[in-house]
Amino acid sequence: MPQVRPFRSVLYIPASKERALEKARDLAADAIIFDLEDAVTPAEKTAARATLAQALTETDYGKRVRIVRINGLDTDWGRADALAFAAHPGVDAMLIPKVNAPADLDAVAAIAGDKPLWAMMETALGMLNAAAIAAHPRLQGMVMGTNDLAKEIGSRFRADRLPLQAGLGLCLLAAKAHGRVIVDGVFNAFKDEAGLRAECEQGRDMGFDGKTLIHPAQLEITNAAFAPSEDEVALARRHIAAFNEAQAAGQGVAVVDGKIVENLHIVTAQATLAKAQAIAALVE
Repeated sequence: MPQVRPFRSVLYIPASKERALEKARDLAADAIIFDLEDAVTPAEKTAARATLAQALTETDYGKRVRIVRINGLDTDWGRADALAFAAHPGVDAMLIPKVNAPADLDAVAAIAGDKPLWAMMETALGMLNAAAIAAHPRLQGMVMGTNDLAKEIGSRFRADRLPLQAGLGLCLLAAKAHGRVIVDGVFNAFKDEAGLRAECEQGRDMGFDGKTLIHPAQLEITNAAFAPSEDEVALARRHIAAFNEAQAAGQGVAVVDGKIVENLHIVTAQATLAKAQAIAALVE
């Protein structure tokens, strides 16, 4: 059974905050975005770059995926950010803000060595070019920037996120078509547990691999929402067992709980078990 790396929870950490960088090593996040962009003021950006480089050299973040969000190349800091982390052994990938087209990834790829790239999907043009962006050979993952997207299109907040569904869907389809990781945008009201849970469940049911977070208090709910439940794992095992038994009897389909189970359901069941196994491996 293939192993899959979980990306249930992807927590933003400001690169300028030494205490936050230290605490992040003990948090139950599957991945961390060390942020040099929005979370750092212009006056702090150069110092934050050095602070982060040192932290990623000296701190053991365990099995967490370490992603650095650099500033855009159209800023005074973007090129230096990319050069600083292109060959840094403590960085698993670089996240590029406001990706509008594949050319934005090309520009970073030219100075980022072999470091995998992730794309912030947060502009109207990025939504329209999602398929081409997802097809980029250096791209590993996509991150929804729902706050910036909402600002650009002028949408109002709705709990059901109806105004954002077109963009979310375009990016989701693009990521899945090209085998990229894709994580949902942040939920701003970090004290609203019911709201967070509902938005996590919506993103999970749409097909997102996980969710970006702005506060450690959001980790427990998010990790639970994007992990297979015990019932789902048990059902996946029953599907596989029933299908194997049907095939041994020369039949192409099985029946579990009064529902047809065929090959496509087995692919889903195997993916469920692989994800559960990978999550369990994180805490071993």
